[in-house]
Amino acid sequence: QVQVVESGGGLVQPGGSLRLSCAVSGLPLNNYAVAWFRQAPGKGREGVSAIGISDGTTHYIDSVKSRFIISRGDGETTVYLQMNSLKPEDTAVYYCAAGWRSSTWTQLIPYDYDYVGQGTQVTVSS
Repeated sequence: QVQVVESGGGLVQPGGSLRLSCAVSGLPLNNYAVAWFRQAPGKGREGVSAIGISDGTTHYIDSVKSRFIISRGDGETTVYLQMNSLKPEDTAVYYCAAGWRSSTWTQLIPYDYDYVGQGTQVTVSS
């Protein structure tokens, strides 16, 4: 049984940092990519970042480049999203998702990622 479990969300002031964790079990992650998506109130789901587990290749959307860092844990079953210099517009529910490393995995298309966690709330506010 595949499980994707996020943790690490919370309330932080603008300019602050948070680290999200994503634990994936039940998949041979070496052939997969893991991505973070987010959904703000009243908006659609947006891809934020992704990492190819086998080689650590990463991809980010422009609005988070230089602020967010995606990485793998040593056991390749955990993926982290270090979020720095947070802005109020980063407020959203953040979802971790795993999918087969297809040719379009860097495009952060939700349907490329079959296994999605329950989400964790990130609120950036003073």
